[in-house]
Amino acid sequence: MNHEFPCGTRVLDFVATLRARREEQPYEFLADAGSLDSWWVESGVRTSGRVTDDADLVAAIELREALYTVFWHRLNGASIPEGALAVVNARAQDPPVSPALTARGVVRDGDPTACLADLAREAIEIVGGEEGALLRECSRPECTTIYLDRSRGHRREWCSMQSCGNRAKAAAYRARVRSARILAT
Repeated sequence: MNHEFPCGTRVLDFVATLRARREEQPYEFLADAGSLDSWWVESGVRTSGRVTDDADLVAAIELREALYTVFWHRLNGASIPEGALAVVNARAQDPPVSPALTARGVVRDGDPTACLADLAREAIEIVGGEEGALLRECSRPECTTIYLDRSRGHRREWCSMQSCGNRAKAAAYRARVRSARILAT
């Protein structure tokens, strides 16, 4: 696998293809059209369809940034900018990916435009529905990943325990050990 899926929701995992947004050099997972193609398949958005080209990549990044803006503003209780809403709503109007049941299982066929339409629709359902209240941003300062906190008690702190959660816990442990050494001397 070339991509990570820490959020448990396809559209938020798509938004998380740009990590550490507030850092001087954020990490871009969609460096080229081929990486976007692999994201479509690995995420399960589609299993087949037209190969992604550079124009599709530009459209995907435009939608991703509009989605981030929409989610961030909803998360922070701020008014969502009209420009971001227009991009998301326009993409949601495109035809979706077509699922089909075959002898091998479900096949999801769609071009990149259909994939983006599915993601835009998913975002609209989250932000416009009850799940919008579950949006959280990872507590690790370097991480800017937004996720849905579906945990019991709604106390989830990190986008992923495997990445940010482990790093935060390891750093806290090292700090406690260092502190204990200083006190012991």
